[in-house]
Amino acid sequence: MATKPTLPSHALDKAAARPAAGGAPLSVLVFGAHPDDCDLRFGGAAMLYRRHGCAVRFVSMTNGDTGHFSMGGGPLARRRYAEAQAAAAIADIRYDVMDIHNGELEANVATRKLVIQIMREAKADLVLCHRPYDYHPDHRAVGVLVQDAAYTVTVPNVAPLSETLLRPPVVGYLFDNFVDPTPYAATVAIDIDEVMERKIDMVHCHVSQMYEWLPYNAGVLDQVPEDDVERRAMTARNLCARFGDVAKASREALVRCYGQERAKQVKCAESIMVSQYGRGLTEAAWGRYFPFFPLHTT
Repeated sequence: MATKPTLPSHALDKAAARPAAGGAPLSVLVFGAHPDDCDLRFGGAAMLYRRHGCAVRFVSMTNGDTGHFSMGGGPLARRRYAEAQAAAAIADIRYDVMDIHNGELEANVATRKLVIQIMREAKADLVLCHRPYDYHPDHRAVGVLVQDAAYTVTVPNVAPLSETLLRPPVVGYLFDNFVDPTPYAATVAIDIDEVMERKIDMVHCHVSQMYEWLPYNAGVLDQVPEDDVERRAMTARNLCARFGDVAKASREALVRCYGQERAKQVKCAESIMVSQYGRGLTEAAWGRYFPFFPLHTT
């Protein structure tokens, strides 16, 4: 029997929510390949967007049904869906999981139309995804699918039963360490220190991955604690180190976004590399797309 994750006792920070600048609330749509990808790479920023009244939707393009060593198929897919919904409750976001087999996602026309329909339904202003340069074929497929949908989302006769977007969204990539064929370069870096504990709580919900599959795959399953509190502490150490490294790698972007003094103080960060696909991000739109930044220096 899997250990049920302990959810945090704190209330969601809805009282501090403010509408995004510039009219209707910003719609942020994050595509990941598996039910935990979005949480790991953008869970902290998602909470900051929600605090400012923005709509945030995570989408896992596969159901994760092969991501384990002792279970799989329908039972694992349902378990991972439940983990994603527990994480979504912590961040106060919508979390959709597509019923496509883990490891079988393809950047084909049918799946591109699905991505287009999701973008249109969300009325997405900002769409984030993996880059198409990655070790995992599902990650690469997500990047290609979003790139291919970024323009065609505006074409009425593509997936014509869904309401066309009048202009493409801004497209951005989530952080990665891959350098072939080109390294990741952060355009935007987001200070997540104030929501780091809640991000840890989100990731802690993914018991099947954090404490079973990933340690097994890395050959360290025997090092995973049995106690839930100790498990969360392990995740906290790992995430603080990981997103501390993101902050270090993105220090120039942090300075652009927060100024020199604030940037020096950031311990953990998430980042976005704005893509040339989709709509360009102008300086005039900076405040709408990133309402939690105090300034924008170039």
